[in-house]
Amino acid sequence: MDTQSAGGEVTGKGRVVMLVDNKVDGDSRVQKAAESAAAAGWDVTLLGLVRTGKGRSWKLGDAEVRLLPLKAPLAKRHAERHRSLLRRPLAYPPGPIAAYRRQWAKAWRADVATRRAALKVAPKAVGTPLFRRVEGVRLRVAGPVSNIVQRWVGLRSRHSTAAQQAGRRLRGPLDRLFTAAWTAVKGKRAWRRLEPALWDYELTYGPEIDALKPDLIHANDFRMLGVGARATVRARAAGRSVKLVWDAHEFLPGVRPWEDNAHWIPGNTAHESEYAPYADAVVTVSEGLSDLLIERHGLTERPTVVLNAPDRPADAEAHAITRVTADGEPEPTPDLRELCGIGPDVPLIVYSGSPGPQRGLGDLVETLPKLDGVHIAFVVPNPTSAYMETLLARAAELGAGDRLHTVPYVPHWQVVRFLSAADAGCIPIHHWPNHEIALITKFFEYSHARLPLVVSDVKTMSEVTRSTGQGEVFTAEDTDDLARAIKQVLADPEPYRAVYDKPGLLDAWTWEAQAEVLDELYSTLVTERKKSEPRP
Repeated sequence: MDTQSAGGEVTGKGRVVMLVDNKVDGDSRVQKAAESAAAAGWDVTLLGLVRTGKGRSWKLGDAEVRLLPLKAPLAKRHAERHRSLLRRPLAYPPGPIAAYRRQWAKAWRADVATRRAALKVAPKAVGTPLFRRVEGVRLRVAGPVSNIVQRWVGLRSRHSTAAQQAGRRLRGPLDRLFTAAWTAVKGKRAWRRLEPALWDYELTYGPEIDALKPDLIHANDFRMLGVGARATVRARAAGRSVKLVWDAHEFLPGVRPWEDNAHWIPGNTAHESEYAPYADAVVTVSEGLSDLLIERHGLTERPTVVLNAPDRPADAEAHAITRVTADGEPEPTPDLRELCGIGPDVPLIVYSGSPGPQRGLGDLVETLPKLDGVHIAFVVPNPTSAYMETLLARAAELGAGDRLHTVPYVPHWQVVRFLSAADAGCIPIHHWPNHEIALITKFFEYSHARLPLVVSDVKTMSEVTRSTGQGEVFTAEDTDDLARAIKQVLADPEPYRAVYDKPGLLDAWTWEAQAEVLDELYSTLVTERKKSEPRP
């Protein structure tokens, strides 16, 4: 099943282009998928993005990673481009005119004040006696008029600011009416009006995909589904048979939107619904999400489940040996306790992953006064983000600022060893649809680090934790119950750790097992593609 590259050389099993709408760094699932596919003999190019600055590229094992600079002019909302006569009729049109008017009014007021002073202190410099009399009359009128104009300009400027803010939030009755109207008229094509910024991704990624001429496109999540589907359509129209794999990481209607507005969920779900039928195969993270995708999109084949599992620890250690410093030494794994500034006997609870209020990090902070001497480490992409700063400030208010630590991510092959320095791993997520249906990445990472777990009572994760006995379950958002569960696992951690000795438990929860599933799916699809191509 060898295939030819764009330059004509044989490239193994086939050319795979993976798509993701982030900067790759920090997305362990995508990194592992690209690296393991390349190791299995696929010619892999992983395309991600940068939102500011120039793109760059590097090698991830044998896979090539390219970050494309995203230009997003279509992300500007209607109110940022047009005057909203219904929302704020007094507002200036978007653009520099409001700032210009404010400055002009101030300049006029300053001019009037200066001319008045000049009449008093330097009348001869002003002009002839007749001119000074005329000037005095003008200034008696100009003073109050300029004041009125400045107040009027200020009022309109405030209306402009309010209109811009409301237009960006998109939460008002007009925004809901706009959404409902376009959804009724366009159906699943309504995203073109509700979320036109999706075209920015298309125009950034599309030419790169076309130039690579892939045999298979692996589109991660909902934004890249449309990009991958349109590239597949273009390739097939040009006479090339390309297969599309859609990797659905979340159930889109159940996410807490990054932009809490009336357009985001309807626009993105419409986009997903339009392009889901183009996928030749669907991959997802859990059986529960498979059920939801089948129901929502009428899938005729059950999605292939590829868990967000980590590398097998022994393989990760061997893999890390290939990562060396500038001096040629193996790249060391950072010491979590050293980063927190604590010794080996200090009780340490770790949370590793993306932060956010719905993930329960604030609940963990609130438990600190109830956990005498216990430290908490948040392993997050950006330890100095505004949200992290608010949590650190709250810990200080509670008198426990010295027991909360924020530390950065480590490379995915170091995660398990890094986390193993803690005494327990916590997953305090709240009840959201996507939180109920999957075993998330940190669940497997904590497990391979052989940490006792403290998890909220979201459905799937609490059921597995209770059935295996690897941790304690608490009621989500109940800080007293969270503190109770943490104290319980810290009091006697060994029974929870002993669960991981059960034969086969951790073996199934490895990326190596998931990579085999993905490789088999790719091979099946590309074989089908070869069979469907006309004979020369």
